[in-house]
Amino acid sequence: MISFTIALAVLIAGYFTYGKFVSRVFGQDPARITPVHTRADGVDFVPLPTWKIFLIQFLNIAGLGPIFGAIMGVMYGPAAFLWIVFGTIFAGAVHDYLSGMLSLRNGGASLPEIVGAELGSKIKTVMRVFALLLMILVGAVFVYNPADLLAMLTPNSLDKMFWIVVIFAYYMLATLLPIDKLIGKLYPLFGIALLFMALGIMTMLYVHAPQMPEMWEGFYNHKADPKANPIFPMMFVSIACGAISGFHATQSPMMARCLKNEKYARPVFYGAMVTEGIVALIWAAAAIAFTGGYSQLQDALGSGSPAILVNDISKGWLGAFGGILAILGVIAAPITSGDTALRSARLIAADFMGMEQKTIVRRLMISVPIFLLCFVIMLMPYDALWRYFAWCNQVLSVFTLWTVTVWLARNRKLYMITLLPAMFMTCVTVTYIFFAPEGFGALTETLSGYRFSYGLSLGAGICVTTLLTWLFARRLADMKTTDPSLAHE
Repeated sequence: MISFTIALAVLIAGYFTYGKFVSRVFGQDPARITPVHTRADGVDFVPLPTWKIFLIQFLNIAGLGPIFGAIMGVMYGPAAFLWIVFGTIFAGAVHDYLSGMLSLRNGGASLPEIVGAELGSKIKTVMRVFALLLMILVGAVFVYNPADLLAMLTPNSLDKMFWIVVIFAYYMLATLLPIDKLIGKLYPLFGIALLFMALGIMTMLYVHAPQMPEMWEGFYNHKADPKANPIFPMMFVSIACGAISGFHATQSPMMARCLKNEKYARPVFYGAMVTEGIVALIWAAAAIAFTGGYSQLQDALGSGSPAILVNDISKGWLGAFGGILAILGVIAAPITSGDTALRSARLIAADFMGMEQKTIVRRLMISVPIFLLCFVIMLMPYDALWRYFAWCNQVLSVFTLWTVTVWLARNRKLYMITLLPAMFMTCVTVTYIFFAPEGFGALTETLSGYRFSYGLSLGAGICVTTLLTWLFARRLADMKTTDPSLAHE
């Protein structure tokens, strides 16, 4: 447990050190008026207490990823713990914070509008369609697992289909109602359950410390087939929400519309991501400690879904009452990402259509087609939905990181803090798309019987990363030409 304790301490210290540094680089200004004061509409631009905004942001981004993703991703070995810690501090939290700040500085604009302002109108059009479809996909994906868990906890008459209907009905209400009427009231309760779960499991981790191997023990890939699942890029996509996730950048603008002062941006955006990293760290360690080791965890995952293991850990370590509360926390995580994903879809569509959302009629005009499309997507196999969501999610993070990098360079700020994560995640994502079965691999294998090798996939990742870096360098040179003051930067 020494390495777990060190990792936990580094994560917390990262918020107070690197998080503060990033906020200074951006130029956080408490004197600036935020959008909630200039565009208040009683629906989406609603001033909320900072503690509520933090909990909403945390629950929005803490979907299945930091729990299920961490449990499955820890099979890559101790490298998973390093990725959760350093990915959160230097990539994920920076990504979330800066996307939230750019939204604050652009009137609460949604992600596609922010991307388009920095990367051009053509990219904006692509991002509008891509982000909208991804939000609908998230809404569909984050129905199944909480429905599974609720079916386990309730009588047999309340089966999975019953809970799918109930959850989807809640999603519709959360999408349409003013943010303070349902989300603002329920999220504090969900947050208490989720935090209780995390603290309870962490406490029991120390009780069962002898069963937890140290990070320096067995430092290799523990996957059953390491060649088919190399750490690079597979681990960096499997563990997304606990390190960096493009989905988060679609949620930050929602809270940017409710934030009363920029001085609260770091605890809300950077802090929520660090909290999520802590949750991922806890569940990754718990999966190993509870099962007794990597091989035992592999057996547990092979005989059932992560939801079953989450249920077993919670009940086994926290007892019946504590287990139920912990499970409710895990249920709240995906539900509170699914509802705000569909709400984000409404806001994205409203932004590019230029349609105000103050009246319920206008909200319905946009939301009804979104609900119908989400329902159609829900009819697809869950496994396929989750696989494609994984790499689409990281594509979104790549767009966001390059956007923020351009903004920082244009405003004569230290753009290296996002350039390096942008380059790394570009290489990860492109390599994954070419190599993973759910990427181009399955398509080319079906059409021609040929599948990209690891070497070719990695080469493609390096080439695309080099190309985008070169394009950024050209953009930077053009900016220095048009603005002489940049020439000395």
